[in-house]
Amino acid sequence: MSPYCKRHASLATKHNKQRAVARPFRRALGLEIIPTPDLDTDLLGTFSGEVPRVGSASSVCERKARLGMVATGLPLGLASEGSFGPHPFIPFIPAGIEIMTFVDDERSFVVSETFLAERTNYGHREARNIDELANWLPIVGFPSHALIVREKSGDPGATVEKGIVSIDRLRSAMALAVATSQEGIAWVEPDMRAHHNPTRMAGIRRLSLRLARRLATPCPACSAPGWGQTGTIKGLPCEHCNAPTEMVRFQVFSCVLCSHQEEKPRSDGLIETSPQYCPCCNP
Repeated sequence: MSPYCKRHASLATKHNKQRAVARPFRRALGLEIIPTPDLDTDLLGTFSGEVPRVGSASSVCERKARLGMVATGLPLGLASEGSFGPHPFIPFIPAGIEIMTFVDDERSFVVSETFLAERTNYGHREARNIDELANWLPIVGFPSHALIVREKSGDPGATVEKGIVSIDRLRSAMALAVATSQEGIAWVEPDMRAHHNPTRMAGIRRLSLRLARRLATPCPACSAPGWGQTGTIKGLPCEHCNAPTEMVRFQVFSCVLCSHQEEKPRSDGLIETSPQYCPCCNP
């Protein structure tokens, strides 16, 4: 039985992330999630830029989880954080990096999982009127996915309209941004907050399942929860000359509490790689 069965963990969120998080943790661990809707997590940073995020996503995620734990008085806490921009490997398309952190102060460990969200509506457009957005709005999923509108210049103190899900409000927000912008242009972008972005919420659900399954996996040496992949070792050999390449050869699994660690072959079963990735065959 899971050590978290019939226990409670705080979820630091003001954006209804419990809709994506609660079921995976309940089904995998028997752990019940307690959201913190009155906790202003925007103090740690906002997607729209009014509050810059200070520190790495992982450090902010742990701080957020601990704020939730303080708010609820619970020794177990969860939080997630997302960053969006160019794809890390394909720079011409957008992507997101989602991180979710679980803090267990009873066992004194912190464990995180990440997820590369290749399916995202992240992006922006500059426009003077709503007609210029006609082809773009369906691409970003409007109105099921909300929008944010601001002046192009984005001066401090400029009005930012969030959570826009109607044509009338979009039209009025754009008119205000155009009228107050030095360039006479509105900046329009998807609202990436989870409760206004079903695509992002689906990614958080997948990440929740990944972290919950990891917490349900005990360490083979000490039985602590949270056994999972923590790194990789490069050096997959070339199928032509057997020289090591930059491709991953082993996956490293570790315990969050003890020093036990194991190296395992790639999960896809690949034991050699094409000469096109070889520094000797294809320098």
